[in-house]
Amino acid sequence: MKLSSLLLGVVAAGVVIAVLLLVLGVRFHTSPSLQGAALYDPAKEVTVKGTVTGVEEFDCPVSRGELGTHLALQTADGNLQIHLAPSRILRAQKLTFSAGDQVQVVGARVRLYGNDGLIAQEVTRGNESYIFRDHEGKLLMAQ
Repeated sequence: MKLSSLLLGVVAAGVVIAVLLLVLGVRFHTSPSLQGAALYDPAKEVTVKGTVTGVEEFDCPVSRGELGTHLALQTADGNLQIHLAPSRILRAQKLTFSAGDQVQVVGARVRLYGNDGLIAQEVTRGNESYIFRDHEGKLLMAQ
């Protein structure tokens, strides 16, 4: 075996390993300064009403990189993604939402992952109100 063939094989293996590590091992996160309450802008606070069309849990910067619960909300002006709180908090409070629920949401407008949405400060369903955050965006529900 020639030395050049061996060297070429080692370099090729190194490139393959580097590519695999980049593809499988590296996660790109929003910087900590752009997570949680830092995303809540009180100047962008609005109130919307609509129908829940779905409930999803996914890793989200609003929930500081942990699994968060989100509502897909159909409003008169279109669809919005509602960022509620870390999923563990809703489970601990035994708080669930379902498709078809009519809700009013007070929250700050945000655009994440290409979707228009709100970071929920308060959600009202029927005669029940759930306050998730203060007006600065800090979580209030028990953790």
